[in-house]
Amino acid sequence: MKEYDEATLKKVQQTELGILKDFIKVCDENNLTWFGDAGSGIGALRHKGFIPWDDDIDVVLPRKDFNKMIEVFKRDYSDKYTIANVETMENYPLMTTRLMLKGTKFVEEPLKNLKCELGIFLDIYPYDNIPDSDEELKKQAKRAWFWSKVLILRHVAFPVLPYKGFKAKLTHAVTGLIHAGMVVFRISHKWIAGKCLEIANMYNDKETKRMAFLFDTNPYWHIMVKEEAFPLQIYDFEDVKMPLPACEDKKLRKMYGNYMELPPVEKRKNHYPYKLEFND
Repeated sequence: MKEYDEATLKKVQQTELGILKDFIKVCDENNLTWFGDAGSGIGALRHKGFIPWDDDIDVVLPRKDFNKMIEVFKRDYSDKYTIANVETMENYPLMTTRLMLKGTKFVEEPLKNLKCELGIFLDIYPYDNIPDSDEELKKQAKRAWFWSKVLILRHVAFPVLPYKGFKAKLTHAVTGLIHAGMVVFRISHKWIAGKCLEIANMYNDKETKRMAFLFDTNPYWHIMVKEEAFPLQIYDFEDVKMPLPACEDKKLRKMYGNYMELPPVEKRKNHYPYKLEFND
């Protein structure tokens, strides 16, 4: 797979930083809570900006603030940005949301066959209330994992796997059959997405001690105790300020181990997308 040259990667990063600045402006003007996450959290803590080889920005909003942010961008920025999520795009297969710059294209290899217009984006995670009971959380997490994978397979016959060889070929034979079956029997995107959203919102009408995004590869990666997360701490990220949860170090170590140590050079991967175009 082709990798970025330095100039192209820098241009992707600067385009994404411009999207982030508009996002921050909307959040500030509407008093919305947001913070960095995952690779962007590592970038802020370790590099005071992008991880040098990274090509995306990850941010989080609690569901209520997320809904308001979407409303504002649809109302006031529809000439500049497109929103991609399961509610706005019929063929979008992920429970994350993308704020995409119009006039650009950014299509990852696994998504190249989607019937979606995908552009350079800010990756946004809505965090939902989750139950205080670990037993109830386990049930919710299992459902979230299952239905988010069904959603992906509805649109992607051969998803990216963390392994190769015979096991990968066998898995892709199964996923291809599942995908074909859902297409033949007309299992709708809307129905599957509705299941996912129903699971996400199960506890949003209740006061709970924790919040999370449960639809990642591991549904337990993004769990946060609210009293450990707030007040947010402010860090430099390139030429802007990025809030991070007070428990970000604990969260990142759970996801990545000793993230402050640079990975070996052979693991510092970035992959040029299947299709990439910049606007003027």
